[in-house]
Amino acid sequence: MVREEFKWQGKKLAVLLDNIRSAWNVGSIFRSADGFGFTHAYLCGITPTPENDSVKKTSLGAEDFVTWSYHKDAVNLVMELKLEGWMVVALEEDERAVPISQLTDFPFTSPVVLITGSEVAGVDPELLGLADKIVYIPMHGQKRSFNVAVAFGVAAFSVST
Repeated sequence: MVREEFKWQGKKLAVLLDNIRSAWNVGSIFRSADGFGFTHAYLCGITPTPENDSVKKTSLGAEDFVTWSYHKDAVNLVMELKLEGWMVVALEEDERAVPISQLTDFPFTSPVVLITGSEVAGVDPELLGLADKIVYIPMHGQKRSFNVAVAFGVAAFSVST
């Protein structure tokens, strides 16, 4: 039923994971990506792939439903995706970023790739420069960011609805 809703909305969604160190986070993102109707995961830099046992264990088979590909250079990949008509949304705290709640006002008329980056270094500044939209999740506690898998879940919901 959920998948039909995504198909009905006509959205084509992908995630780009750039330099995510934790295989457990990658596996968790695969599970959430499947749940929110994302069809592909671009795994870049040092991000482990589903060939890693910890990714497979955490994803619980979601890697069988969300296709994936590995790319050494995320910047080159994003330039190619933009040439193919993809809209690029980066999840990052940045002076250009708008609250994620504003995504509901943004018309997604093209396929969307959602970028998440390293929990330590954030999204590569070159990728931010290529993004059509940069969004952040407002924080109310003392920490400045969520775990990358949790943040992806929040953003994936916002992009997919």
